[in-house]
Amino acid sequence: MKLSEFKFDLPSSLIAANPLPNRDDSRLMVLNRKDGSIEHRQFRDILQFFGDGDVMIFNNTRVFPARMYGNKEKTGAKIEVFLLRELNKQMRLWDVLVDPARKIRVGNKLYFGDNDALVAEVIDNTTSRGRTIRFLFDGTDEELKAVLDSLGETPIPRALGRDVIAEDRERFQTIYAKHTGAVAAPSAGLHFSRELMKRLEILGVNFAEITLHVGLGAFRPVEVEDLTKHKSESENFEVSEEACQVVNAGIDARKRVCAVGTTSMRAIESAVSADGHLKPISGWTDKFIFPPYDFSIANTMITNFHMPESTLLMMASAFAGHDVLMNAYREAIKEKYRFFTYGDAMLII
Repeated sequence: MKLSEFKFDLPSSLIAANPLPNRDDSRLMVLNRKDGSIEHRQFRDILQFFGDGDVMIFNNTRVFPARMYGNKEKTGAKIEVFLLRELNKQMRLWDVLVDPARKIRVGNKLYFGDNDALVAEVIDNTTSRGRTIRFLFDGTDEELKAVLDSLGETPIPRALGRDVIAEDRERFQTIYAKHTGAVAAPSAGLHFSRELMKRLEILGVNFAEITLHVGLGAFRPVEVEDLTKHKSESENFEVSEEACQVVNAGIDARKRVCAVGTTSMRAIESAVSADGHLKPISGWTDKFIFPPYDFSIANTMITNFHMPESTLLMMASAFAGHDVLMNAYREAIKEKYRFFTYGDAMLII
């Protein structure tokens, strides 16, 4: 398929800048991929679509405060440093993006916090905006993490069009987040409240947790018209033996197996055994899913409303069927559904 087939006009007023007061207050569009029929619901109505023995697969990655602001030595110029991933714990090396990049060269020192509480040195250029930096810090790993946590800011997407607020630290995080490593929230999971999770448990729904540390790749524009030429960024992920047992029991019993979000879907589709079951794995995936694609594990999916021409939209389109999904998006815009990270949800059955 072509990139231009995923273009649509999204009024900026429909990009949700803030979360709703309660996680499960969001609206839910239920899309039947067999006949294209649409129901308009509330997210908490999800309870009506799942029952005993069904499976939900959650991504339990935890977002860390990845956006930092520092000053360049001598000039004092303000520099944004976006932490992507830790490269070497012992040497305190990190892969980062810097802005403005033209001012930052190898050998430069960057100072962070009051009284320059933390200093970093640029040791390599990786891309036009990418740098490798070394934090010059004498304390333990835990102490460094604490300093980064105190100096860092919740990395909400720029497309929200606002500054970060204190509430984002809690709301740009799922309630079941465990393993730190993501720079963006797996947004489909943001709709789940503790009460809703409890009710699903009471119904007999089984939960499987995988971990995929969400990178910035999801927000990077696709720059080629021919999608077969697009290269996705690798993300670190893990599927445990325990998760496999839960999911495979659901597959064998012909139950609903629901991927909660595109990141869960990418992880499980990167861990398919020869006989169409989920297998334990730990490593990196750069899997890029776009139509046409045969899914092996999940038969239902919860996902947010995505931006035009995004890789997330392409995956949802592959799952629902392109025409079915784009028709649903036209309906969503007409009905003023909220889009993007803090927006409403879609259940594809």
